[in-house]
Amino acid sequence: MRLFLPQTQLEEWALEDKADVKDGVLVVTGEEGVYPVTPAVHIVQLVTGEDDNDLVARVKTEAQLQALGAEQMADSVLLGDTAYEVVPGYVAEVPSPSDAGSADGKPGSETDLLAAFLLNKMG
Repeated sequence: MRLFLPQTQLEEWALEDKADVKDGVLVVTGEEGVYPVTPAVHIVQLVTGEDDNDLVARVKTEAQLQALGAEQMADSVLLGDTAYEVVPGYVAEVPSPSDAGSADGKPGSETDLLAAFLLNKMG
């Protein structure tokens, strides 16, 4: 499962010593596992031009933006003559709760706790 984590949320977690991004992974305080993250943006709205690439309300990684020929500048992405407002952050790769279940059908506690922690903080 992929979760988008806004940079501002990660900064709050770091200040509260709950979680931090270090060397390309999300480290959650008190958890043994680490979760890979990739720099990304959530494209919030169209500022100018036409959304010919259907990007509004989508999350794109830096690599995906480069492949499109787009350029990110702070909280904006430019693609040709089109400008978008974005929220910078990361995409975290977290096993889905269904993937974390054990053979007896019980959920994997570490993954479930992380997913619940992230989803509760995002909500």
